[in-house]
Amino acid sequence: MPSPAPVERLSVAQARRIALAAQGFAEPRPAGRVDARHLRRVLDRVGVLQIDSVNVLVRSYELPLFARLGPYPRPLLTDLVERRRELFEYWAHEASFAPVELHPLLRWRMEWARSEWGHMARRPSDYPAFVAGVLAQVAERGPIAVSQLVDGGEKHGPWWGWSKGKSALEYLFYTGQVTSAGRGANFERRYDLTERVLPRSILDLPTPTVEDAKRTLLLRAARHHGVGTAKDLADYFRIKLTTARPRLDELVESGDLVPVKVGDWRETAYLHPEARRPRRVNARALLSPFDSLIWERSRAERLFGVRIRIELYTPAPKRVHGYYVLPFLLGDAIVARVDLKSDRKESRLLVQGVFSEDGHGEEVVLPLASELRAMATWLGLDDVEVKSKGNLAKALRRSL
Repeated sequence: MPSPAPVERLSVAQARRIALAAQGFAEPRPAGRVDARHLRRVLDRVGVLQIDSVNVLVRSYELPLFARLGPYPRPLLTDLVERRRELFEYWAHEASFAPVELHPLLRWRMEWARSEWGHMARRPSDYPAFVAGVLAQVAERGPIAVSQLVDGGEKHGPWWGWSKGKSALEYLFYTGQVTSAGRGANFERRYDLTERVLPRSILDLPTPTVEDAKRTLLLRAARHHGVGTAKDLADYFRIKLTTARPRLDELVESGDLVPVKVGDWRETAYLHPEARRPRRVNARALLSPFDSLIWERSRAERLFGVRIRIELYTPAPKRVHGYYVLPFLLGDAIVARVDLKSDRKESRLLVQGVFSEDGHGEEVVLPLASELRAMATWLGLDDVEVKSKGNLAKALRRSL
């Protein structure tokens, strides 16, 4: 049954504030010491933390927590993942840290990966004895890294030129037979049998049907987004849009989602009935390019009126703002972009470039300077150095 025509209308500004509130930006940062309870609250807001290996500033999954909490003890997240086992690593969005409660809801993806994951799905049929041998090594010696495999094969390139052993481990990881027991100093994943890592209480939970799992994930996506189109909600947990639409119709029919019309958006949007609707948002945050608030680029453009792209994957001559560029959120607007790098040897936070968005100018400098100082302190860096690139560089340098 198709979704009924939306009856409520929201302005883009209202949708933007709803989205910011859903992601935890409508409430003040903690005034005192941040502990695990604060991290759990953020994780309840965002659902998953996307992982990326680039470490030019800091690991990407740490930045969403800083954006919402300010300086927090960085070992807290590692503790939740590796000691308390409240989070596990899986392809929930992209590679992500997700609450262990999501494991049953993602088992359909693990089963799907056994036959459908591109070239990786061919590994067992190409050399099943080798894959079985890799699994046996994990069972006997885990947790182990790819580099510790016996006869793991040679790597064939800098990025996705995986060795035979890496391909086998990634297949076993995607199908849920092994999982990550943590990351080493060089960010190398250490694999172990899933039953030795995740709590038994989670593994013993019943597996929902594919339809029930996707419906629940889409409802969670709506809670994390506040309001979003079918494409926005499907993207949150990487569900194909064609399979998401029937589940969204069912959620509308059951009253769990409310169809709405947002501004000039062409597509119907879906509002979570419990979404907060603040009249004002006073956020201040440097956003990771992989932050769940902006990771769906068309949604970010519809909400904030700015086009965001991850320029670290762009050839240097074609970059506009720099290599590792963080949008700066002030109030309920993205007002600037900052290209940042941690110079750990010299203990400096380097501002490689800083650019205001259209309609904004030097009024953003003081709050940006404050946020950069806080970030430097959080990262254990002694100073902030501003290079000359960008129309706010001189003003920011004076302010700092």
